[in-house]
Amino acid sequence: MHKLRNVIGCMTRQKGVQLYHKKEGDAMTARDVQKILGARVLTGEEFLDREVRSACGSDMMSDVLAFIKKDALLLTGLNNLQVIRTAEMLDIVCLVFVRGKQPQPEMLQMAENLGITVLTTEHTMFDACGILYHAGLRGGSRNDA
Repeated sequence: MHKLRNVIGCMTRQKGVQLYHKKEGDAMTARDVQKILGARVLTGEEFLDREVRSACGSDMMSDVLAFIKKDALLLTGLNNLQVIRTAEMLDIVCLVFVRGKQPQPEMLQMAENLGITVLTTEHTMFDACGILYHAGLRGGSRNDA
């Protein structure tokens, strides 16, 4: 575990991201996620103070449907309307597109109409998930749903 912290620390220092930890039981907000990942807000800035209690990173929406929990964050590189539809079905609080992906205008309009915050980060999915995990955000599992 000590080596992992060193790797994450080095990785984030190189990318200019400052890590911080939430106390056990404290909820993270979409604003916290935005700051931690150095992400840009594409839509839903007015919803950045919503709590995020868990996260899921996947490009397969079937996996998201199987593992997502309430008040969740979805990290994905998949760039189509199915992502927004899945987020709507599962009441996902915030979407983060990784690798600098830019959703199409119709995707952003749909997310805005549904009240979903959409962010984009230059981090890869692996890095973004690791950074958020290190900051205290955990994933869901079938047993937690």
